[in-house]
Amino acid sequence: MDFQGKKLINNPNDVVTEFIEGLVETYPGLQYLDGFPEVKVVIRADASGPTYDKVAVISGGGSGHEPAHAGYVGEGMLTAAICGDVFASPTVDSILAGIRAVTGPMGCLLIVKNYTGDRLNFGLAAEQARSEGYKIETVIVGDDCALPPPRGIAGRRGLAGTVLVHKVAGAAAAAGLSLSDVASEAQRASEMVGTMGVALSVCTLPGQVISDRLGPGKMELGLGIHGEAGAAVADLQPVDVVVSHVLNQILSSETNYVPITRGSRVVLMINGLGATPVMELMIAAGKTVPKLQLEFGLAVERVYTGSFMTSLDMAGFSISIMKADQTLLQRLDAPTKAPHWPVGSAGNRPPAKIPVPLPPSRSTKSEESLSRPLQLSEQGHILEAAIEAAVNAVIGMRDSLNDWDSKVGDGDCGSTMYRGATAILDDMKKYYPLNDAAETVNEIGSSVRRAMGGTSGVLYNIFCKAAYAKLKANSDSTVTAKQWAEALEAAIAAVSKYGGASAGYRTLLDALIPASAVLKERLTAGDDSSTAFVLSSEAAMAGAESTKDMPAQAGRSSYVSAAILATVPDPGAMAAAAWYRAAALAVKVKYEKA
Repeated sequence: MDFQGKKLINNPNDVVTEFIEGLVETYPGLQYLDGFPEVKVVIRADASGPTYDKVAVISGGGSGHEPAHAGYVGEGMLTAAICGDVFASPTVDSILAGIRAVTGPMGCLLIVKNYTGDRLNFGLAAEQARSEGYKIETVIVGDDCALPPPRGIAGRRGLAGTVLVHKVAGAAAAAGLSLSDVASEAQRASEMVGTMGVALSVCTLPGQVISDRLGPGKMELGLGIHGEAGAAVADLQPVDVVVSHVLNQILSSETNYVPITRGSRVVLMINGLGATPVMELMIAAGKTVPKLQLEFGLAVERVYTGSFMTSLDMAGFSISIMKADQTLLQRLDAPTKAPHWPVGSAGNRPPAKIPVPLPPSRSTKSEESLSRPLQLSEQGHILEAAIEAAVNAVIGMRDSLNDWDSKVGDGDCGSTMYRGATAILDDMKKYYPLNDAAETVNEIGSSVRRAMGGTSGVLYNIFCKAAYAKLKANSDSTVTAKQWAEALEAAIAAVSKYGGASAGYRTLLDALIPASAVLKERLTAGDDSSTAFVLSSEAAMAGAESTKDMPAQAGRSSYVSAAILATVPDPGAMAAAAWYRAAALAVKVKYEKA
């Protein structure tokens, strides 16, 4: 059964004119000619033909490739863009209207993608404009590297590399160069660039049915930008493999598409085809740059990553590589007000990565203070036993915590807690200063911050830092049970303050708040510290279990129905109760042996 593609549009026949209306409402530097629906032309608001004192640079083609071409109209790039219907060349009348609107005495350069309809319509318009007295030059861009020579009279298709030619020509025109010089720079740029695309899906035209040409698990190599079939269909591969294939094709010495050899300076464009997430485009960019540098011996001077010339809603990307020299780089780096040219890509490239700064607790303290003591004090032995028991309890609960969290959250509570627990266990063996309780708690926080992601990691880091601050205020080297209780109370208060939860919100605090209350109560009543700790751990377990009866008021659980919440306890509370209970029992054992 055929299904019509889902589009956020009105009448499919009006998509181009309505796109233009939205574009000029968004960007005040743009206008359009009042000739809808036959004439669809976007121009610079500050460029009036009779008085315009620079070379006008005009491009265009069928719509459906947005932001190309209208998104590149602006000072320093295109002076006008001629918009055809979706995947259809603009009419001669539209092209002529654009030329007349923006061309002054310096003349006009037409940049045309190498498709038969575009060449014919722009060519006829150029001839008509010349007959009217306008100075016109034309540059045809054919940067496609997918099809092997010979390519017949059609030649190589114009693809995303055309956008780089727009920028070079626009910057040259803005610098005041003559028409012949602007055309010469644009022509040279067009000869320096090669492009190849890869698609994971077929685009859907407005008002038409979804194509099933490309089956599941397949990708198309060497496609154009109008929904036409690619050069080959292959099984879907990791992006590493795809990038290698595309680079080998573009830079092939056999086809000699582009005059790029080892040692050349190049710019790279990773272009999304319309439905590719930025994440995937950046992954492709991150894999392409080192391959160009290490495997092909090229100096990558600039990288442009984004959606520059699309094919409606097609999933996939193209790679464009352009040989660069200092003049071309200056043109690419020159300022422009074109709304869709990427900012932030100009200038020399610093190293991609730098060392991670060490936390102050590790960078400012001596090696001795951050190493495990050669001999543990009695307090050090107890602290080590408590930490080891606590993290092992969490490690053993990973699957149960994930199972509970899959019902009331995002299913990763156990995995997150496991990462934190294993990091604490590893770090304790290396450098925790166990004879110093306050500093050990601080280092636990550092381990958690490094290893645990999500909200849990932040909250536990806050917990540890607040406890550390309270313990550090004590000048004695030995920490009393009362001081531990005060540190726990301070840590809970900090988590509540910054996390926004309190008792009854169905969070880890529903385990820790009753534990803190009982610990303080039993110590005040005169119980010995290990007994008070164990009794408070029972309160923690009871508090965690009671979360089954609580409505969620924080975190992802707050979006889950009460019926589902009643079937499981809060995973965060259960994890907190588990490590607290294990630590308490370990302390009790240590005291009994003493």
